[in-house]
Amino acid sequence: MTVLRMSHLLLAVPALFASANLIAAPWLEPGDARARHSVQKLSDKGHYAGSVTTWPIMWADIDQSQKRAGDNSVAMQQAYLSFEMEQQARSGFRGELELNGSTEPAFLRGFQQLPREEGELRANLQWQGEAWAVGLAPSAIANPQDDNAVRLDGSYIAATVGNWVLGAGAIERWWGPGWQSTMILSNNARPIPAVWVDRKTTLAPETKWLSWIGPWRLNVFLGQLEEERAIPDAKLLGMRFTFSPVERLELGLSRTIMFGGEGRPEGFSTVWDAFIGKDNVEEGDTAEDDASNQIATIDARYGFPVGEQTMGLYAQMMGEDEAGYLPSRKSWLFGVDWTTQLLQSDQQWFAEYTNTLAEDLIGDPRPDYAYDHFNYTTGYQYYGRALGSTFDADAEAVSLGVFNFLPGGSELTAALTYVNLNKDGGNRVNQPDEDVFYNVPDGSQKVAIANLGYGNQLFGGWLDVNLQLTDKKIKLLGGEKDQWSVSAAWKYRF
Repeated sequence: MTVLRMSHLLLAVPALFASANLIAAPWLEPGDARARHSVQKLSDKGHYAGSVTTWPIMWADIDQSQKRAGDNSVAMQQAYLSFEMEQQARSGFRGELELNGSTEPAFLRGFQQLPREEGELRANLQWQGEAWAVGLAPSAIANPQDDNAVRLDGSYIAATVGNWVLGAGAIERWWGPGWQSTMILSNNARPIPAVWVDRKTTLAPETKWLSWIGPWRLNVFLGQLEEERAIPDAKLLGMRFTFSPVERLELGLSRTIMFGGEGRPEGFSTVWDAFIGKDNVEEGDTAEDDASNQIATIDARYGFPVGEQTMGLYAQMMGEDEAGYLPSRKSWLFGVDWTTQLLQSDQQWFAEYTNTLAEDLIGDPRPDYAYDHFNYTTGYQYYGRALGSTFDADAEAVSLGVFNFLPGGSELTAALTYVNLNKDGGNRVNQPDEDVFYNVPDGSQKVAIANLGYGNQLFGGWLDVNLQLTDKKIKLLGGEKDQWSVSAAWKYRF
């Protein structure tokens, strides 16, 4: 969606906000590792019953957990979330000014927010009240990787109706338990302009017939992909349902459906057939019979206390096809995360394994299958970046990382990843626009990637500095990456 079309969406209902007292988004966005560490530790200690694998997270859920928590071992986590809630969830007006820059945008983007561009100046103005919220986030980009120098990413309109939040705009999402990667929807690519509905608080069903589900959450969005594709203006429908039948166990079911676009059917019947799996290609069918590109995931995370600290085990399985109403042609992600408290600081550790080569772990490997489709040949991309795993398809990666949160507020991060990119060596992404830099591996490559970061207060704001190093240059369809990338992001709130 162009800036002009996005601005029309945001300016269509100004009268609705004339009498409201509005500010910040009613959710906590992905990208803040300290906030995620805090929420997960509360959950693993049994003080938080909301989702920890579906971002953004609603402040209403966090507020409820803060009222229940009373464990001294999570005092630092409570204090940080209380501070952020005061900053982001108070009624009235608030604003942020962000200045980001990098020698070259880093290839590997995990849960943390790293600059996607060489330079960006962004204002974020938000307004929130009892039932309505609006955010306007214009930004100017230096040397954009997709030829869009002016953007409205992060802008939105949202309203609360009962226990539901309805919204429109372009917001960041992260679906899954992984820290370095997620199979279906991450913040690697720019946020997709969409309309959505999300459950505000993850309350358990009151009826005895459904009470076994436990606290649950549902998120559904319908997004508009870019024009610069093999099939311009394709749509993306996303659905995620999470529930906790056992305390500290969260199960997630996710699905995305890419459909429509120029010259392709996109009516209700097309969406319905895709939803029930009726458009899956069978023997004797043609490409025209497969009207959509679908991905489904099943994920689970179980967290538990270990003395004064916590640990979590998690897994995510992705399927490209359906068999017996379950995902088939599977890819996998496994991980473990744990906390420590050393030298008066909190640490969040993770070890993670990702394999996006379909059937590589169980069965016969199917290269050029995951994230791929014979009609939507630009692939599971948005403006040159993968919507799911940063590693894209046919990759195998192992990561070890740690976040160190100092009591004074400073942060230190370190991660090491060894990845076999594009294991089969084939290139399958159609590149319809030479002005877009495609962050897709070009040929088979084995690369070690180290990431070091530091965050601290500076000039009344917050500064994040990051260094990413590789043992060799990474070859991408858009060009060759340098072996090092230094970035800095400064944010000032007012």
